[in-house]
Amino acid sequence: MELSSLGKTLLVLGVLLVVLGAALWLGPKVPFLGRLPGDIVIKRENFTLYFPLTTMLLLSLLATLLLNLLWRR
Repeated sequence: MELSSLGKTLLVLGVLLVVLGAALWLGPKVPFLGRLPGDIVIKRENFTLYFPLTTMLLLSLLATLLLNLLWRR
């Protein structure tokens, strides 16, 4: 592996970590994130299951588009 490709990989990973950190920090302040139609919430007496299916699909699509834009250069 060349050093330039290693540097590019490290740079992309660093940017992804910053984006992930910002998402975790600002995530609760975004009102619709995690409450989209299709997100599954099951509440019982002593049990709550939360499965944000639509939110995961949307974030996966956005990440795929972003990474495709970065890697096509």
